[in-house]
Amino acid sequence: MKRRALALVLVPLLTGAAVPLSKPVLVPDVSQRDIEIAYSFTGAELLLFGAILYPGGRLPDGDRPTDVVVVVKGPTQAILVREKERVAGIWVNASRLRYRSAPSFYAIASSRPIGTLIDDRTRAIYELGLDSLQLSPVSNAPPAVQDRFARGLVGLKRRAGLYVEAPHAVEISEGVLYRARVTIPARVPVGRFTAETFLIRDGHVLAAAVRTIDIRKSGFERFVARAADRSAFLYGLAAVALSVVLGWGAGWIAGRR
Repeated sequence: MKRRALALVLVPLLTGAAVPLSKPVLVPDVSQRDIEIAYSFTGAELLLFGAILYPGGRLPDGDRPTDVVVVVKGPTQAILVREKERVAGIWVNASRLRYRSAPSFYAIASSRPIGTLIDDRTRAIYELGLDSLQLSPVSNAPPAVQDRFARGLVGLKRRAGLYVEAPHAVEISEGVLYRARVTIPARVPVGRFTAETFLIRDGHVLAAAVRTIDIRKSGFERFVARAADRSAFLYGLAAVALSVVLGWGAGWIAGRR
C-alpha cells in the first residue's frame, strides 16, 4: 500500500501535471539573424524585441515592476593591452597585460540602470555591465594592477564603439512587449554573436533566453579573408607580388612623365 501511494504521488510530478508553470517565459527575436559586411558597410542597427509570457496570463503587481535587460556579445578573443609611460618627454610602451578571453563586442541595454536592478554578485554571475565582465587575465598581477588594465581595456573599447551601455534603452509596452535597438559599428569583428535577454524583478533574474546572430564578410572582402585564413603562405606571397608589381608600375608611370 505504501509503495502504491508513493507511485501515485510521483507520477503526477514526473509528468508535470502537478507542477504548473510558476515563472514567466521570454519569447525573444532579432530583426537580423545574418549581417554581411561589404566594402561599403557603415554599420547596422539591430532591433531586439519579444514578449513576456506570465503564468496564467496575469501581469505582476503594478508596484513591483518587471525589467528587461538585453546583452549583445561578440566572439571572445585574446587581447594584449599595453600601458604607455612618458619617459624623457617620449611616450613608450611600459607594462602590459594579456587577456585570455575578452568579448570582441559588448552592448547592454536595459529598461532602467542595471545598477538599480540587481546586486553586484548577480551582475558578476551573468556579466551584466561593463564593470562585471569576466576578462580572464593571463597573469598573477596584483588586483590593483588588473583593475587598472581592465578599466583601460574597457575605455579603449568604449571609445572605439565596441563596448556600449545604454540604460533606459529597452521599452516595455503594457508590461508584455519589449523592444530595444543596438547599433553595430562598422569596425565590428566577424563571427557568431549572441543576443541574451534577461527578465528581472525584485533583484532576481526570473527568465533568460538567447538568440544567435552571424556577422560575416561578403563579396571580395570575404574572398580575401578566406584566402588569408586557409592559405596564409600563398596569400602572403600574392600580397608581396602584388605590392612589387604596383610599385614597379607606379615607378614606370612616374619615369615616363
